[in-house]
Amino acid sequence: MYVQTSATPDYTMGYGEEMLETQLRATAENSAKFLLPYLRPGLRVLDFGCGPGTISVGLARAAAPGEMHGVDMEESLIEMARSVAASQRQDNAIFHVGDVTDLEFEDSFFDVAHCRSVLMHVPDTVAVLSEIKRVLKPGGIIACREMICDSAFTYPDFGIMKRSWDMFTDLVAADDGHPQMGKDLKGHILEAGFANIRMSASFSVYNSPVQIAHIHRLISQWLLSPEVAEAAIKYGASSERLVNDLQVAYDRWKEHPGALFTFAYGEAIANKPLS
Repeated sequence: MYVQTSATPDYTMGYGEEMLETQLRATAENSAKFLLPYLRPGLRVLDFGCGPGTISVGLARAAAPGEMHGVDMEESLIEMARSVAASQRQDNAIFHVGDVTDLEFEDSFFDVAHCRSVLMHVPDTVAVLSEIKRVLKPGGIIACREMICDSAFTYPDFGIMKRSWDMFTDLVAADDGHPQMGKDLKGHILEAGFANIRMSASFSVYNSPVQIAHIHRLISQWLLSPEVAEAAIKYGASSERLVNDLQVAYDRWKEHPGALFTFAYGEAIANKPLS
């Protein structure tokens, strides 16, 4: 667990290699498809909580020659995002280390603001959404894609796999996060004063051998790791026996020909009112 002096203090997922591998798989095409029809050349775009920038560069490409600014609180991820942009020669992608509740931009600076799996980890969503509203132009777009943890399932379940996602849900909640944010998005965004909200949903599906191996590695090296398991036990979200039983089940699942993992995202597009 990470403790920082910020209105967005904890990031449950951490910054380990296995979690970074997951983030690097995300692109604008597979993770921000719901937003792409709204982008056009010349727009100024904000990607808040941008992580390693693999989604950001796709947003930058869609808005070129407009600017895309990515912001994240983790300096190592911003350095990686700059490298990603440089490798793709996406010169209009600019990255900043910063707190999304205290952005360095002036009022009404952006046409579009985007995030993926950010609000679910932020205790004070009001502070974040208020700041995003400030930096958006009147009529500007906010686009959010957030997990619905209750939707996650692993097949076959072996009578225990669902417990791993209960454990993850409890960990997010224990860090003052919002594990069901994907289905709570509409209420949060409307309460923040945005209008004309359009909701959609989509699934992330993992079923190829490479994808199954990745999920197995993520669970084994992150969720069931000694550090995270100890925190889960401390919070009452797990037990030593459950952690051991889940590892056995995931080892079995990895070799099963029918192995499948999927979960849903809620997606919201809304506008800052014109007045």
